[in-house]
Amino acid sequence: MRAAGVAARVSLANRRRKLRLFIDAIRPDERTTVVDVGVADAGFAAEGGHGFTYNFFEELYPWPHRITAVSDRPLDRFAEVFPDVRRVIADGRELPFADGEFDAAFSNAVVEHVGPEPEQRRFVVELCRVAKRVFVSTPNRLFPLEVHTLVPFAHWLPRPAADRTFAALRRDDWEGVHLLTPRGLLGLFPEDADVRLVERGITLSALAERRRHV
Repeated sequence: MRAAGVAARVSLANRRRKLRLFIDAIRPDERTTVVDVGVADAGFAAEGGHGFTYNFFEELYPWPHRITAVSDRPLDRFAEVFPDVRRVIADGRELPFADGEFDAAFSNAVVEHVGPEPEQRRFVVELCRVAKRVFVSTPNRLFPLEVHTLVPFAHWLPRPAADRTFAALRRDDWEGVHLLTPRGLLGLFPEDADVRLVERGITLSALAERRRHV
């Protein structure tokens, strides 16, 4: 089995675990409204590489009709595969929803792509604004393997050196990626949020609840 195939299956197992963490933490039912910020215009397991696990949340969640999926690009292919899911085109850093509109927000492997720390903070604060509880997952910068490129250790270099290294290796998947440490992820949440890590390994997952919604 090729390395990319192995990585895709490891990634799928990782994402199934994230869904279990989300369900165990949020305890949703058929009435729970969820916004998933950062979906791809694709189906599920229809593409190779990273695309193998696109939109796993919509595929595996028990109540897809209660999901609002957000992307910054049109979702024509997504709509064909997930017709029961409401679709909204928007920037995750400026969501067109009311404060506390959703019971929960879910975002997996998106925050590391929205820009450096100030943009990441805008993204996470918006999630906390529109949802009562927030689940955010992202690759762990402290893990030795960089999961987008499958290159070990290079992401630990200072940013200019890391960029040069990935460019020399022709790992275009590194472009625009800004990885987070556990402390860095927790630091993105607003001060009035009770936040804790629920996963710390190859990836980080944080669960937050705004005190104003308690």
